Amino acid sequence: MSWLTRLGFVAPGAAPAAADDAALLARLAAGDGDALAAVYRRESGAVYRYALALAGDEAAALDAVHEAFAQLLRGTQGFDAGRGTLGAYLAGMARHQLLAQWRDARRHVELDEADEDGAAPGAASDASDTRLAEAQQHHQLWAAIRRLSWPQREAIVLVDLQERSYDDAAAIAGVSTDVLRTRLHRARQRLADLLAVGERR
Repeated sequence: MSWLTRLGFVAPGAAPAAADDAALLARLAAGDGDALAAVYRRESGAVYRYALALAGDEAAALDAVHEAFAQLLRGTQGFDAGRGTLGAYLAGMARHQLLAQWRDARRHVELDEADEDGAAPGAASDASDTRLAEAQQHHQLWAAIRRLSWPQREAIVLVDLQERSYDDAAAIAGVSTDVLRTRLHRARQRLADLLAVGERR
């Protein structure tokens, strides 16, 4: 079990087979509304979690997911099963939408501040103390992730949080597998440094 899993991140299930993607897209192209519903049920959760982790904003993440599925509904000509899964394709479209939002608004995701006012009663149970410690670890992790650069944060989100393959993650990010691995290595080093600083405070 990875350290991210211990902090409460749940890995998605096994990736669907390419044949499943092809069958769904064929049905979608034929005007089968149930096919779109099936794709949405299967992929929207992972696409949303990816977008939310990158944007740090629920409204922006929802807009990105909506745009990704709207583009899919308009046509699937851009999908290439040889380059990745349908889920990766949708995540890539959501990523483009987020980048467009980011450039247009010229804004950066702010580091969330923890509200640490109010001490717990002295008679708090061990279970409560454990939950508090886990919540603090979870917050510290997310705070550190949000301080990474966009490329580094994306690499961490795709590989460590969503547990996608390197090839799938590289396809979403639009880079080679070697570049993705380099970004991930640097992101993990930077994240470890940020978390170590947080522990010393």
